[in-house]
Amino acid sequence: MFRILTVGEIATAGLARFPAGRYRVGVDVDRPDAILSGPAAKGSQELPEGLLAVARAGTGAGELPIAQLSARGIPVFHGHGAGANAVCELVLAALLMSARGLPEIIARMAQQEGLSDDRGACAQAAPGSELAGRTLGVVGLGAVGHRVAHAARCLGMRVLAVDPRLDDGSAQLPADTIRAGSLNELYAGSDFISFHVAMTAATRHLLHAGALAHLRRGAVVLNFSYPHVVDNQAVLAGLEQGRISRYLSDFPLPELAGHDGVTQFPHMGEQTREAADAAAVMVAGQLREFLEHGNVQGALNLPTLVLPRQGASRLCAISRASARASGRIAVTLGTAGLHIIQMQAAVLDDLAYALFDLDGRPDQACLARLAATAGVYTVRLL
Repeated sequence: MFRILTVGEIATAGLARFPAGRYRVGVDVDRPDAILSGPAAKGSQELPEGLLAVARAGTGAGELPIAQLSARGIPVFHGHGAGANAVCELVLAALLMSARGLPEIIARMAQQEGLSDDRGACAQAAPGSELAGRTLGVVGLGAVGHRVAHAARCLGMRVLAVDPRLDDGSAQLPADTIRAGSLNELYAGSDFISFHVAMTAATRHLLHAGALAHLRRGAVVLNFSYPHVVDNQAVLAGLEQGRISRYLSDFPLPELAGHDGVTQFPHMGEQTREAADAAAVMVAGQLREFLEHGNVQGALNLPTLVLPRQGASRLCAISRASARASGRIAVTLGTAGLHIIQMQAAVLDDLAYALFDLDGRPDQACLARLAATAGVYTVRLL
C-alpha cells in the first residue's frame, strides 16, 4: 500500500483518485511515500527518509524546496496548465475593465461620487472604448496565452503574438493570429499587451525602460504570468510619460500601490473551484503513474518519460546526469544474469531518469550494488 501525506486543502475530486485499497491518504500519515500539498500550503515541510515524490495541486513549486528535493533525486509534480482557463478568464476581465475604465468608476462609486443616471455625465467621467477592432499583443503562447489569443479574436480584436518556441514547433500559432517579427514589433503594433511566459533568466524584464520607446502611446499592459517579467520601474516611467495608460496585474507590489493607472489584484488567477479540481485530479494521476509504474509526466525537475511496461519487473533509477550511470546500471544487471527487455532514459538539467524492464527480479544484493553506483540518487523496483 502506498502512503500519501497531505498538507493543506486539496480538492476532493483529486483525493478520490486514490483507490482506498491501494493507498492510505491523509494529514496524519507517517513514513509517506509521497507528500501532496494544496496550492495555498505555506511553510517548510519535513522531508522524511524514504520519500519518493512530492506533488503540489497547483502550478509551479510554490514554497516547495525544489533544489533540496532535486539533490535527493525526488521528483516534484505540479498541475501545469490545470488553471489555464481560470487565468484566461481573469485576463479577459482585466481587458474589459481597462477598456471601459471600470477601476476608476468603481472607486468613484465606492466614494459615493458619480451616482448619476445622466449618461453624458458618466461618459465625461470615464469615457470608454470597445475591444473590437483594437489590437492585442500576446507574449507567450503556452496554455494561457493560446486561450487568451483565441478569446480576443472572438471579441473582434486583432491579435499579434510572439513566442520563440514557434520556430521549433513546440508552440502553435492560434488561428487568425498574426506572428510578430520581434517583441519590439509587437509593442509598436499593440493597443493592449498581455504577458504569458514562464519565469526564466531570458524572460526577466521583457518590458524594460529601453522598450518604452517602442510602445504605442497609451498602451495597456497586463501581467498575469510572473512579477519580474515586467520591470516595475519601467511601468512607473511609462505611466508618467504616457506610453502606458494602464497597468493591470495579479502580483500586487508595494512600489506600484496607489499610482494612477495601476490596478492590482490578489494573486487569484487560478483560484477557482474548477481549477482546484482540475489541478488535484492532474497531480493525483501523475503521482499514481510514478508510484505504480515509474512513469513521469508533469515534473518540474525530472524529464518526461512514459514507457508501457513489459517483462517481470521494472527498475527505476534517478541519477546525476553528468555521472552517466545508466550504462553501469545495465552492466550490473547483466552481471546478475538479468536480461533488459527494454530501456529508456531522459535528462533534464542535471537529473537523469531511466527505466529498465527486466525478464526477472533483481535480488537484494543486486539492488544494493545498483544503489551504490556512482551518481545514483535512488533505485526502485516495481
